[in-house]
Amino acid sequence: MKKYFAEAIGTCVLVLLGCGTAMLVGCDAAAGGGYILTALAFGLSIVAMAYCVGNISGCHINPAVSLGVLLSGKVNGKTFAEFIGYVIAQIIGALVGAALLAAVFSLGDVTDMTGGFGSNGLAGVNGNAIAGLLVEIILTFIFVLCILGVTSKKAGHGSFGGLVIGLTLTGVHILGIGLTGTSVNPARSIGPAVIAAIAGNPAPLASLWVFIVGPLVGAALAAFTYRALEK
Repeated sequence: MKKYFAEAIGTCVLVLLGCGTAMLVGCDAAAGGGYILTALAFGLSIVAMAYCVGNISGCHINPAVSLGVLLSGKVNGKTFAEFIGYVIAQIIGALVGAALLAAVFSLGDVTDMTGGFGSNGLAGVNGNAIAGLLVEIILTFIFVLCILGVTSKKAGHGSFGGLVIGLTLTGVHILGIGLTGTSVNPARSIGPAVIAAIAGNPAPLASLWVFIVGPLVGAALAAFTYRALEK
């Protein structure tokens, strides 16, 4: 249970810092500084949590990462039941994080510049779900492939692994924010979309499937690719 609790806390922090920053600064291409700030917020969240809960749960805080680890066979004894437990914990953490943002922004009367608690969307690809799906598959593939490589015993990155992973997440966000808002994490997308719907804005739910399917497909491709490369 400690591992699941750690995953919930980590995902909650990711949504709080990442989506919260997006809500404050917005994601307007004309003001690209918002892209950088949001990308850094997500990346630094991963760095912080990697060194905080990484020794407890591995700091997946992302169903796509958990799937990649499961399919890569990197963790001995990792069962499908444990994978499901991780995913449930991650989604709960994301929901709590988004709910806390809703409370803070509501009580403080702060404007949500994203209009949906930092939810992902397809505005950057003109509403084209296939384009959005492709973006999420590619970006998640890059992110999960990095994680599998960095955490390999052969890599020898040691204590720098969390930093490398955080910087990689920052990188994929810099490209993806203007296209889909960058998910690469189904839990991160589910939490804000559900809370936005509860708050009266169901729009993010319409394209939510893209940000569930895309990252999971990208993670599976990364796992199979890494297994092939490592042989």
